[in-house]
Amino acid sequence: MKYNKLTFVVVFLSTFYSFSQEILTKKEALAITLKNNFGIKIANNNLEIAKNNSDILNTGFLPTATLNSGATYQRNNQSLTFTDRNTGNDSEISGNGVVSKNYNASLGVNYTIFDGLGRKYNYKQLKETYNLTELQARETIENTYLQLFTIYFQIARLSENTNNLKEALSISKRRLKRAKYQYDYGQSTKLELLNAQVDVNNDSITYMSAKQQLSNAKRGLNVVLGVDKETNYNVETVVEYNKLLNLEELEQKTIANNSLLKQNEKNIAISEFNIKVNKSNYFPTLNFNASYGFNRTENENLINPFGAKLITSDGLNAGLNLTWNIFDGGTRKTRVANAKIALDNQQIALEQQKVTIKNNLKNTWENYNNQLFILKAQEQNVLSNQNNFDRTQERFNLGQITSVEFRQAQVNLINAKTALNNAKFDAKLIELQLLQLSGDILNVNF
Repeated sequence: MKYNKLTFVVVFLSTFYSFSQEILTKKEALAITLKNNFGIKIANNNLEIAKNNSDILNTGFLPTATLNSGATYQRNNQSLTFTDRNTGNDSEISGNGVVSKNYNASLGVNYTIFDGLGRKYNYKQLKETYNLTELQARETIENTYLQLFTIYFQIARLSENTNNLKEALSISKRRLKRAKYQYDYGQSTKLELLNAQVDVNNDSITYMSAKQQLSNAKRGLNVVLGVDKETNYNVETVVEYNKLLNLEELEQKTIANNSLLKQNEKNIAISEFNIKVNKSNYFPTLNFNASYGFNRTENENLINPFGAKLITSDGLNAGLNLTWNIFDGGTRKTRVANAKIALDNQQIALEQQKVTIKNNLKNTWENYNNQLFILKAQEQNVLSNQNNFDRTQERFNLGQITSVEFRQAQVNLINAKTALNNAKFDAKLIELQLLQLSGDILNVNF
């Protein structure tokens, strides 16, 4: 396909489903999706149909040939009455079981020499329809790219968040163990022990909920991949950002390459050819036809003394037929007028789509830059909260602060890490949206 500028070698390792913690890379996920995704398969089939429709065999440019043949058998009772002109007397001849056999065959060829150029414009219209279907397939693949990496990065996000929650649960369990020892030796109150137990329970619930969300996301990824088997794999959590153009250059690429805009342009071309196809009905149609035929009749037992027992004939016939529908009650005029209105609607739709996409591009670009700023701020926030937690933990171990203060520092660190993960993956997804709008998402090398 024209839109498939990347060549992916799909390698299914035998260990992909054998090991419980297989790493599914972005390239592997993309290759599997391009091979197995249901939506892409349907889009490819639709493209194949459009290709067949645009073939010369479907345009009417080629002649048609028809072969006809037949055989008949007749067995009748017959009688003939003759009148003698001289005497005026009648005489009758009759026969029972009179058999007659007939054999015939013919080969006919028909060809439209001229139809007002309707075939020519219809052929071009079918070619543009194929191009439109190709762009629709490209849009399907672009949407699948975005769908795939949305859920892929969602798994990466949930994986990191789950690991953070697991670490937080581990810290809470150590704190509970410490509180039990202190309570047993009379160094703390029952309230401290209960607080520690409550925090472990809450962290356990949060951790289990995150694991469930992660499992759900992995099953959702299998749907996009088109994989039936239940898998348990990890994904890459490293995020690399592409160097994007400035907004003005990005807008130029969007106007030139956006798949929705390109589809609207093809719809305009199809509508223009549709007008020409309808106008071709104003012209006459000239058809050529030729046929070669053979006929044989066998009469086995004649009652007519003047009849022929065997009759054969064969020969070639050819002719031209000119048809010109001078006036059809205004139907052609109506079709042409409606085709022009449909073209105008397509042009209006293109302008509307340009305005909408430009607006989406500006909003997404601004959102992307804001998200990059948030990402840097969250990175600094994590460092600050990590430093604060480390110092708080040291003071807590020395008994210089309460468990409430320690817990607050722990919660702040968890929230900061979660916010950083959200910012990291949100920025990447917004970047992919920009690449899709500019028609460049299929060229990204993951």
